[in-house]
Amino acid sequence: MGTGTSKAHRESSSYAASLTQEQSAEPVILESNRYVIVALYNYPNGHPTHSSIHVGERLTVLSDEGEWCKVRSSATGNESYIPSNYTTRVYHRWQYEGLSREKAEELLLLPYNQTGSFLIRESQTHLGSHSLSIRKRSDQERRSIKHYRIRQLENGWHYISPGLTFPTLTALVDHYSDRTDGLCCLLGEPCFIQGSNNVPVITGPPPTAVRKTTMNWKDVDSGMIFCQNRGKDNEESLVSEGLREAINSYLFMTEDSSGHNWDS
Repeated sequence: MGTGTSKAHRESSSYAASLTQEQSAEPVILESNRYVIVALYNYPNGHPTHSSIHVGERLTVLSDEGEWCKVRSSATGNESYIPSNYTTRVYHRWQYEGLSREKAEELLLLPYNQTGSFLIRESQTHLGSHSLSIRKRSDQERRSIKHYRIRQLENGWHYISPGLTFPTLTALVDHYSDRTDGLCCLLGEPCFIQGSNNVPVITGPPPTAVRKTTMNWKDVDSGMIFCQNRGKDNEESLVSEGLREAINSYLFMTEDSSGHNWDS
């Protein structure tokens, strides 16, 4: 393993530093608990110019209502309610939670990513394994993305090639940032996250979700959806603000294309 300090190493704590933290008498928050929230889709869907939130943008969660959350883009400052499954957590700037192969390729093909840009994701086909996705060329074709399976030994160590094993994914990234050892290219910068500069990462557990009680749609009238009643009673509405926002946005877009009047 190389002795130089790699780019990826500067973005995350080393294995030795993690061990030192774990052995400390003082309570600490480990690096694995630090993450950012990133958008996986444009919202509202459709042409990007009509979207408030764009794929690849870093988000600040303003409120969490379970299936919906209100977010602010760190890249544009836009605020919007979006489905919670339109977002993902990213640890160390390169470890993505619940990311598909196709979505990994889409993110790595976004502007600002170059040869060597990479991310690590959970394998969808081999439970307990991870995959390393690397942009190996600067063109915009999906074949310019190379995927490597990261296997895990019974003792928890990771490897791509059986001859090289690493105690953590961070150690693996550090090594392949210094030498290829069979990879298509050196690991360079992690996949670019728009709006990631000068914004502190989130530390600790995710925000507490504000759950609405289960509702009977027969009890929902148009006033609850279109915010016609803004008194005290409306604050306790069974219809969440996120859902009302989504329905209003949908009707606004369909009104323009169909010519219907949606007064209710």
